[in-house]
Order: sequence, then structure tokens, then C-alpha cells
Amino acid sequence: QVQLVESGGGLVQAGGSLSLSCAASGRTRSVNGMGWFRQAPGKEREFVAGITWSGRSTNYADSVKGRFSIGRDNSKNTVYLQVKSLRPEDTGIYYCAAREDDIIVAIDYKYWGQGTQVTVSS
Repeated sequence: QVQLVESGGGLVQAGGSLSLSCAASGRTRSVNGMGWFRQAPGKEREFVAGITWSGRSTNYADSVKGRFSIGRDNSKNTVYLQVKSLRPEDTGIYYCAAREDDIIVAIDYKYWGQGTQVTVSS
């Protein structure tokens, strides 16, 4: 099994920035593709960003392109999400997810964290 623990969420004013982290533990050698998702109140969970094991390939939801940046440090078993120019509509619980195949897709992730709350005030 793989355990994922997110951190770095908080309350920020519109236009502000946060740095989210996701630390993986357990059978981390089985983890390749990783991603970030979010769920706003009353809405379905949505894909935000994904990254392959090497970090050379990334993908973003259109709504966050140019504002969010995903990265990873495999030596620390950690994936990051830098979020900038935050908007009230970015508010939600941000989840880290991991998969065993080295692809970036928006579905079928095997491992999930508990999430970290991001609240953007206007």
C-alpha cells in the first residue's frame, strides 16, 4: 500500500499564493504517475494537474494553466503544487493521488490522500 499525506493548505486572499505538498510513504517504488485534484463545495472532484515519474511531462486543467505548477522530488517521495494568482473559485479540498502506470490522466488513480483545504477569500 501507499499512503499520501497532503499539507500546505490554508486561507489566502485572492491573488495570493500557496505551496502544497504531498508526501508518499509505504510501497513508493510502485508509484509513478501522480496528480492533484480538487473538490469545491457542492461540486464533483476535478483534475487539476498531473506529472509523470521523471517530471518531464505535466498536464493541467485549463482553469489553472499559467497559475499552478506541479513538480516532484523523487528522492523525497514528494509531489508539489505551487498555486499562484488564486481566485475564490479555486477554493476547495485539494487531494493528491498516485498511480502505478507512468501516465497523466484524469481518472483511475489507485491511491489518494485525505486532502488539504484551500480557501480563497475575495
